[in-house]
Amino acid sequence: MSSATGHAAVVGGDAISRDRVDALLRAVPPRDRETRPEALARSERQRRRWATQVVVTDELARRACADRGLTPPAEVSPTRVLAVAETDVADLGSIVAAALAHSPAARELLAELEAEQHVPEAAVRDYYDRNLDRFLTAEALRRGADPFDGAAKADFLPYQEVREGVVRELRRAAGRRAFFDWLDRARADVVYAHGHEHPGDPSHPDHEHRH
Repeated sequence: MSSATGHAAVVGGDAISRDRVDALLRAVPPRDRETRPEALARSERQRRRWATQVVVTDELARRACADRGLTPPAEVSPTRVLAVAETDVADLGSIVAAALAHSPAARELLAELEAEQHVPEAAVRDYYDRNLDRFLTAEALRRGADPFDGAAKADFLPYQEVREGVVRELRRAAGRRAFFDWLDRARADVVYAHGHEHPGDPSHPDHEHRH
């Protein structure tokens, strides 16, 4: 194990510097504007734990990319304000959403995992058949056609016309699941320094699951 002081976590025997966590914290404005001292202290503890998870995800993704022979694009400055779309937070959770916004390696790995996904034709057709309300024509939408009661075949976009879009959507969803599965496995052996544990760790009285 690397002998380094001021580390936030140890990944594969290497210490991850607290400086990386601090740089991320400077780039991400607090979501909560607490004013009471005890609430502010708790919020900042959780922010540090959250940022540690983002940095660890970045480090793990760098290693995974190296193992796969992938070369992520150049890293942007860690001091810029990090903007994370609320829709990504809702879909991915704030840790993974921020990691993908912050880490070129995480984005490269996700793209690779997505490209590896095979979407069976039967799954594409089943998605189309079960979600016909998403495939109404513009005219049917203007008319207020009910996709579940009384809509004619002509009211729906043909399967072959939308098939590629459905394949992309299902592959993207499968890629995200593969990314989550990889991350769960990859961080299982990470050792965190005191004050940098996962914000949802139930062994801490102020844990939370808003991630």
